[in-house]
Amino acid sequence: MKTRPIYVEIDIDTEMEDIWDASQQPDLHAQWDLRFSSIHYLPKKEGEPQKFTYIRKVAPFITVKGWGKSVGTRSEASGPLSSSLHFGTDQWFSPIKEGKGYWKYIPQDRGVKFLTQYDYKPNFSGVGKFADAIVFRPLMGWATALSFDVLKRWLEKDEAPRSQYLRFFITYGLAMLFSLVWIYQGLIPKIIARHPEELAMVQSAIPGNHATAIVIGIGIAEILFGLFWLVYKRKKHLFAFQLVVFPLLTVAAIVSVPETAMHPFNPVMFNLSLIALSLIGYFSSGDAPTAKSCKRKR
Repeated sequence: MKTRPIYVEIDIDTEMEDIWDASQQPDLHAQWDLRFSSIHYLPKKEGEPQKFTYIRKVAPFITVKGWGKSVGTRSEASGPLSSSLHFGTDQWFSPIKEGKGYWKYIPQDRGVKFLTQYDYKPNFSGVGKFADAIVFRPLMGWATALSFDVLKRWLEKDEAPRSQYLRFFITYGLAMLFSLVWIYQGLIPKIIARHPEELAMVQSAIPGNHATAIVIGIGIAEILFGLFWLVYKRKKHLFAFQLVVFPLLTVAAIVSVPETAMHPFNPVMFNLSLIALSLIGYFSSGDAPTAKSCKRKR
């Protein structure tokens, strides 16, 4: 399966020296680049490439260790900068075997155009190539683009990468949680189980023989809203919507079936927890970094 090199480009309103230091000094580089947990430069002689080792902690007990070497060049006194890179790992379980790429720093009328292109050989032969094309390569491209946006915000707004990533993962972690909650609440108690308490709440508000159909309709709507969480970009709007809806649902549950407030893990406390999480998501999602701010093709 033929694959394309990963390409990412972004404009950063900063001085050339600042972006050069942030990307070439290992302690600064590891702070903003999601692909690395730490980078360590090895001693080098004059005229030799800069060799280094890197670590990426994937999970509590899974760590990928690799090697690399880089060379930085300047075309003229005030012109573009570039840095070539050769990297790889000897660990058998790493999806990447070996690769090469470059960074370019191009002065603009205002700031610097920062771009990268790199490619690599996947591990595990044909199976590895297929998995790389479908899963890992898109993930690497996304991680690179997200990292570039974090770097941009760091240099332009002086916001530390750590706080940016914290806000990003809180926002999208809660988005995944709420997607699961809405889909589960719509599918299990309303459509599959058709729980008596779900029917009772509807019958208390709308007397008649259509309670089952109404509950199923509500379940379908909740499933669709859960899926909407996965595709809608402006998560802050959804958190704000829930801050209105959840209090209304809480009041409706108490009014229609008051005794449910006495049950363990009852709807009242459940909805209060969701309100608190929605409030956290609302404030964390205001200006979260995004991979969509980068150009992904030449």
